[in-house]
Amino acid sequence: MELREMRAFVAVAEEGSLSAAARRLHLSQPALSQTISTLERELGVELLMRSSTGVKITEAGLTLLTEARAVLARHDQALAAVARHTATGGGVLRIGIPLELPLDLLTRPLADLAEAYPDTRVQPYHLSTAAQVAALRADELDVGLLREHPVGPDLDAVQVAEERLGVLVSTDHAAKIVGPGGIHLDALAGLDWVGFPRSGSPAWYDELTAILRSHGLDLGPPAPEGQELIAPVKFAAVSTGHAFALAPPDWPHPIPDGITWSPLVGHPLVRRTWAAWKAESHRRDLGHLIVALGQSTPT
Repeated sequence: MELREMRAFVAVAEEGSLSAAARRLHLSQPALSQTISTLERELGVELLMRSSTGVKITEAGLTLLTEARAVLARHDQALAAVARHTATGGGVLRIGIPLELPLDLLTRPLADLAEAYPDTRVQPYHLSTAAQVAALRADELDVGLLREHPVGPDLDAVQVAEERLGVLVSTDHAAKIVGPGGIHLDALAGLDWVGFPRSGSPAWYDELTAILRSHGLDLGPPAPEGQELIAPVKFAAVSTGHAFALAPPDWPHPIPDGITWSPLVGHPLVRRTWAAWKAESHRRDLGHLIVALGQSTPT
């Protein structure tokens, strides 16, 4: 059994469908389905029960899921640990940071880094996912925090955060559609989505808009290229009563009067963040930071 097969199976089991897992892994659905079928033949057991509504994991699949997660976590940790012994730290560690990063994601890992490698100076750069990937490949960043898993063998990545997005709507409109468990996504029909330009994170944008459209939402005009989707932009659009915006539950920005945040029923929108770095990197301080980020994993 290969690591790529384990990662594929874990993704399908966690997503509950082949299509969602294929998007997460940046694979075609037929290729992913073939990988799972090959794995089942190799093991001689049925891991998943397929249906028109998705997949359901079998008892054998649950056993493999537990073991596969442990193996993959140990593998990723081992890679980072070995890197600490192959090159020194010190100097500048350049980190790419997107908007709306979870508050606790970097606090403890950076504190651990400062204690272990006091000579390393961290230089943050605010960049979109696409810009970070380009900067990593141009050796202008040492590690990036991305909204989508990078494609290609030149970059390694580990998931470090998972956020269940909620929604910002005008308080008047919220009074009409908020239920005991929050707002159903399809209840936002008729409102424009305050979105971000696709060029900033194409795979995440496509995943997000596909889910919104599947619930009957009209996304409205696309966001202008180069527009920063900062809090004031969201608030200005939502306050008109004709738009909604997405935000995590621990959003650090004070929400003004007239605007309400609510969870989405069933948590259909999950935003993930990956730490990515050059596969050929052997910096000890970078390895230390990656391990610390992987251990924090706020949700």
